[in-house]
Amino acid sequence: MRGPSGMPRVSDQFGSVYADSYDTLYDTKDYEAECTLLEGVFDRYGARPTRSILDLGCGTGKHALILGGRGFSVTGVDRSPSMLALARERAMNLAGAVDFVEGDVRSAALDRRFDAVLLMFAVLGYQLTDKDVTATFRTARRHLVPGGLLVFDVWYGPAVIAQGPSQRMKSVTKGATVIERHAAGRLDPARHRCIVDYRLVITDGATTETAESHTVRYFFDEEIRRFTQAAGLEIARLGAFPDFDSDPDETTWNVLAVARAV
Repeated sequence: MRGPSGMPRVSDQFGSVYADSYDTLYDTKDYEAECTLLEGVFDRYGARPTRSILDLGCGTGKHALILGGRGFSVTGVDRSPSMLALARERAMNLAGAVDFVEGDVRSAALDRRFDAVLLMFAVLGYQLTDKDVTATFRTARRHLVPGGLLVFDVWYGPAVIAQGPSQRMKSVTKGATVIERHAAGRLDPARHRCIVDYRLVITDGATTETAESHTVRYFFDEEIRRFTQAAGLEIARLGAFPDFDSDPDETTWNVLAVARAV
């Protein structure tokens, strides 16, 4: 779909077109393995058995639904109605206890506490200002029982600076539909941000194009510890992701952090 200028239409982040293509684009992402890793983190670092989970920024609900299917009680929160519609549709076929609530990770208030809170798939990176990061961590802490765990992944500053963003193209086919995602990134090092411009080309008889620009914040060790401490959380482990037993370095674009409510 093109605007009057002939350029691809620019949509909101995680708009309906991107949401509809999201799971297809990430079909090779191993959510099952990530949930197994999360279960290991709960067992290793939790002060108590983990039974209830709040998934902040749950997207289309992949982590939430898998964990719900494994016996956890899960509530997912996301601000994208398009993403939540897909999550709720899937939840109808699940016997586990999973529900989804529309809300902002910076201000959600569910009036209950959980054994664990998740911020997965770079959700924290979309909180671009210190104020937003602080609010998100406070939301997490407010919903945790004493000794409960916050688990989150972020882009790791030393690796982002060392490697830099690159231009990439991913093509996936689902039935008669072909989706191409073109990505080009650039850094804003003064503000610890990476701007990624996406162009989606969807062909299913006709061709639809849409463009989105995503700005993602990357983090350094000291920042992570400072923000979590200010929110009443204590870092228990910062490891490479998904190779969590390895320490992060300049080759580790993603890291997984585990923080405990104090």
